[in-house]
Amino acid sequence: AGKSVGIGDGVKVELTSVGSCVFCRKNDDCPNKYGEKKTKEKWNLTVHYYCLLMSSGIWQRGKEEEGVYGFLIEDIRKEVNRASKLKCCVCKKNGASIGCVAPRCKRSYHFPCGLQRECIFQFTGNFASFCWNHRPVQIITSNNYRESLPCTICLEFIEPIPSYNILRSPCCKNAWFHRDCLQVQAINAGVFFFRCTICSNSDIFQKEMLRMGIHIPEKDASWELEENAYQELLQHHERCDVRRCRCKEGRDYNAPDSKWEIKRCQCCGSSGTHLACSSLRSWEQNWECLECRGIIYNSGEFQKAKKHVLPNSNNVGITDCLLEESSPKLPRQSPGSQSKDLLRQGSKFRRNVSTLLIELGFQIKKKTKRLYINKANIWTSALDAFRNRNFNPSYAIEVAYVIENDNFGSEHPGSKQEFLSLLMQHLENSSLFEGSLSKNLSLNSQALKENLYYEAGKMLAISLVHGGPSPGFFSKTLFNCLVYGPENTQPILDDVSDFDVAQIIIRINTATTVADLKSVINECYNYLELIGCLRLITTLSDKYMLVKDILVYHVIQRVQAPFESFKQGLKTLGVLEKIQAYPEAFCSILCHKPESLSAKILSDLFTVHTLPDVKALGFWNSYLQAVEDGTSTTTMEDILIFATGCSSIPPAGFKPTPSIECLHVDFPVGNKCNNCLAIPVTNTYKEFQENMDFTIRNTLKLEKEDSSHYIGH
Repeated sequence: AGKSVGIGDGVKVELTSVGSCVFCRKNDDCPNKYGEKKTKEKWNLTVHYYCLLMSSGIWQRGKEEEGVYGFLIEDIRKEVNRASKLKCCVCKKNGASIGCVAPRCKRSYHFPCGLQRECIFQFTGNFASFCWNHRPVQIITSNNYRESLPCTICLEFIEPIPSYNILRSPCCKNAWFHRDCLQVQAINAGVFFFRCTICSNSDIFQKEMLRMGIHIPEKDASWELEENAYQELLQHHERCDVRRCRCKEGRDYNAPDSKWEIKRCQCCGSSGTHLACSSLRSWEQNWECLECRGIIYNSGEFQKAKKHVLPNSNNVGITDCLLEESSPKLPRQSPGSQSKDLLRQGSKFRRNVSTLLIELGFQIKKKTKRLYINKANIWTSALDAFRNRNFNPSYAIEVAYVIENDNFGSEHPGSKQEFLSLLMQHLENSSLFEGSLSKNLSLNSQALKENLYYEAGKMLAISLVHGGPSPGFFSKTLFNCLVYGPENTQPILDDVSDFDVAQIIIRINTATTVADLKSVINECYNYLELIGCLRLITTLSDKYMLVKDILVYHVIQRVQAPFESFKQGLKTLGVLEKIQAYPEAFCSILCHKPESLSAKILSDLFTVHTLPDVKALGFWNSYLQAVEDGTSTTTMEDILIFATGCSSIPPAGFKPTPSIECLHVDFPVGNKCNNCLAIPVTNTYKEFQENMDFTIRNTLKLEKEDSSHYIGH
């Protein structure tokens, strides 16, 4: 027998059986189709999650733990009451709580009935529902597929024609899916892992699937929730594998912070050695197993690599013991060239810097840390945020901009990439570095005392991993010191930013006789004695060694303490180790500014997500060409800053991908949090360009005036 359940206001709804959903009146418990089935015994209430979520007249007014998924019990009662007066156009029964959002469409239906008639429910935004006549469709301009193609999930063959049950990937033209396969995949993968099965794109792919009615739950992947699912991957190799192990305790013995600590191969990680068994004097030294060393030597790149050994250097550093023993097939090289060539590695180990940074980004957890940043005082607020004891570099970063001395405590969302871009600009112009374009570390005793060099290295590492811009201001000397060690690096005159020291070096280098050389040395006697570079001069060629000594002292030895501190900061999130493993890749972003933007680069960068206005898009492409040709008052960089907060494309790319909207507004609008540029819809191109130029130019001018007083500080 049916059971009558009171809903409120004197209305009663007849349920077909105990435990049925109050909206669709079905007793089915099928999470993939109807969402989780939830029963509140206290209120004698049962609902399907999707039935509740898609109901047209209810909103989530409570917290997640209140009522049912944040929907208050009293609101659910009111919605059931409202729906009881509406008849389903499919089953002809009352209780149709969902209506088609298309204008002038009067159809209402239960959620299961809507699925039966192939309605589309969008689990995003306002949770819109579309009946079978008004549902969104995928439009393909031309269909070149004459034969069946496999669903890229279940591999069963399907006809490549878009329909309710067959969907195509928006980013890969040859990727087709069953709707049911996609829905199961989305529920299992969750929002963090649901992506195109061909190209792994997540942003464009998820937006299209949400539009087409695929529910992507905001949860971790099912395989991530399984306890100890990947426990074996967390086990490190801890065994000495060299031919002759010298440890009396055996090959499996590992004593951290001693000569019997196990060091793993820097290339494969699946072989190890005790430090003492391979004559490694420090954990910081790199080591490769015999197999990986063979790959490096046989790749052909080893023999071609340029050497960077200091001329006439007799210093045998710790790199003399870099390899466990000499290869029987190759002569032993000098210490400097040996370490340099090994670090350069073979072609098989060459990697794209974007890929390397994305790999480092896998460390970032889903837990978010909000940073409160004052744009007028970017350095101090960033320093306070990064030094906070609750800050973890591996947490996802969320930025909120605040105003100093604001009694109301107001804040507004900020762009993470804009914040990192402003921070890198400040760092480049700070007193921690010296030089004009290519910079070296300076000697700032107060900064050293406050540990600011460490913080600078940490900020650079965090910026690179979290999607910040290319620093691009390192000198080759600073970069080589980080990668190959100061002992294997020879500075040049361009590294000297001190005018007086540069003049001394020039005078010594241009001396034409021994008498002239001794005269210069006598004039600079006190300075040379102070830095420990006095030497006996017997021939004119001695000037070259003297110049080398002065350069090494001024550029390297003088800033040894700042360098070590900066280096420790760069180890954050494993960045320094990655730089040392792939120097050629990282040199392109640390020592060189990004390539200049062009009309084609920006046109390809911005994607059109909404239904475009063809005329406005034509104006947009013409505008980009005008900017490139110099007939506009703005630059390509201005446009990118206006839309994203960055003047260049970050090495790891933008997230989310920059997009364009065409809006019926007079002036463009830049949303830096979403990397979205809304362009105006105008009648003429002249009006379009004038409005774009005016808004972008004046917006950036105001922003620059607000922050310039501190950036130059």
